[in-house]
Amino acid sequence: MRPKVGISSMVLKEGKILLGKRKGSHGAATWATPGGHLEHGESVETGAARELLEETGLIAKSFIRGPYTNDLIAEHHYITLYVFITDFEGEPSCLEPHKCEGWEWFDWDQLPSPLLPPLETLIQEHGLEKLKRVFKNSFQH
Repeated sequence: MRPKVGISSMVLKEGKILLGKRKGSHGAATWATPGGHLEHGESVETGAARELLEETGLIAKSFIRGPYTNDLIAEHHYITLYVFITDFEGEPSCLEPHKCEGWEWFDWDQLPSPLLPPLETLIQEHGLEKLKRVFKNSFQH
């Protein structure tokens, strides 16, 4: 079986990141960013914007391509592409309640646990301090 390509929309606002508690699929009861699968023919930014809109109702206005992770999650192999979104319209709503318990803003220094494995991998491989330096304007309070 070939790896699947996941998209993670990392929405950043005033030093906080938007996370939702997953339910009903792999990663149930873990905290994750809005995201899903890259669709055939989609650009990374288009996929990130689509997933963000479908799950939260937020409209992305800017994109910064981030790193990727390579994870084995149960029987699935995922390459997850990270897109940082620092400019958006709207307030987050839980538009897929069968997949997510709701959306909350968290300070990067006080993330909930457990995190979805690809997000955990991102933090382990790149470190919060490095991510903060790269996206410093988004982390300022």
